[in-house]
Amino acid sequence: MNPTFWRDKRVLVTGHTGFKGSWLCMLLHSFGARVAGFALDPPTKPSLYELAHVDALVESQIGDIRDLDRLTDCVRAVAPDFVIHMAAQSVVLRSYEDPVETYSTNVLGTVHALEAVRRAQRPCNVINVTTDKCYENKGWVWGYRENDVLGGHDPYSNSKACTELVGQSYRDSFFPLTRWNEHHVALASARAGNVIGGGDWTPRQLIPDTVAAFLQSRPVVLRHPNAVRPWQHVLDCLAGYLTLAEALATDPRSFATAWNFGPPDTGSCTVSHVVESLASHWGQSPPWVPDSAVHAAEEPQLRLDVTKAASLLGWRCGLSIDQALCWVAAWYRDFHSGRNARELSLEQINAYLALSR
Repeated sequence: MNPTFWRDKRVLVTGHTGFKGSWLCMLLHSFGARVAGFALDPPTKPSLYELAHVDALVESQIGDIRDLDRLTDCVRAVAPDFVIHMAAQSVVLRSYEDPVETYSTNVLGTVHALEAVRRAQRPCNVINVTTDKCYENKGWVWGYRENDVLGGHDPYSNSKACTELVGQSYRDSFFPLTRWNEHHVALASARAGNVIGGGDWTPRQLIPDTVAAFLQSRPVVLRHPNAVRPWQHVLDCLAGYLTLAEALATDPRSFATAWNFGPPDTGSCTVSHVVESLASHWGQSPPWVPDSAVHAAEEPQLRLDVTKAASLLGWRCGLSIDQALCWVAAWYRDFHSGRNARELSLEQINAYLALSR
């Protein structure tokens, strides 16, 4: 990731009011990019977007990704050099409760984002952000590669596999690499592992639930303590997106494909390990108790193979899982001690960038 590359670049972030979107806007603004956003109002109360006053850093438009006309007008007005499409319904349990919302937001929303770029008829580099859950989960103990079969059993995971197919169709139909000199649109997809970081208040997600429990000096209730996931700090994930975007702009014919972003295999660990590590920073004992209620099924194993990103992009996680959890604990501990959310986030951004100097 090259911070100087982004100076004065016009970047449109869909989903900019969310947890990852807020971090991305702060990161891009710190690089001198001209950032615009299109999203619904912040999805949580509290939200990092509001607490860190991210609205002061971006040209924000509040709108529904399912509104094609408004989104098209936004893309034309911003005239972005880059579109990073992150707007989504991202909670597995919510997808069981409202599958129609999940499919309409994730699938049709992606159609709209790519269609808006097509209608703008100008050069653009697009990162279509999906998820590690887009693969057909076979319960393997090794990581999924970019050429493995797409699938997904729950509505959320399945919807994200569909968004990958949407991206493939738009690239083949409207933005083929063989005609790049005509349309000048490069499209890649980014499949990231489970992202953790300060400022996340997404309901029924591990880090927000754990912090909420620890603040009340009680153990967190875990649905699936032995589930294995590829955890990574939000800044590692975003560094992957931006590294890919830089490469895409430089050589679209080589990089307009699908990419995994996650930790090395040793960084994949259980839900209970994550909670126990946070508890060691928080002083909470016991850290967790099992949930006795019946819940919708979730995959017990999920790992990513990130060899492609490491070999061709030179990207790797800068933080180990234990370092990432230390940063997460520090962010929340300092925030709840009265520190400013943007100040805390920028401190971690600067510390992260110092790792690669």
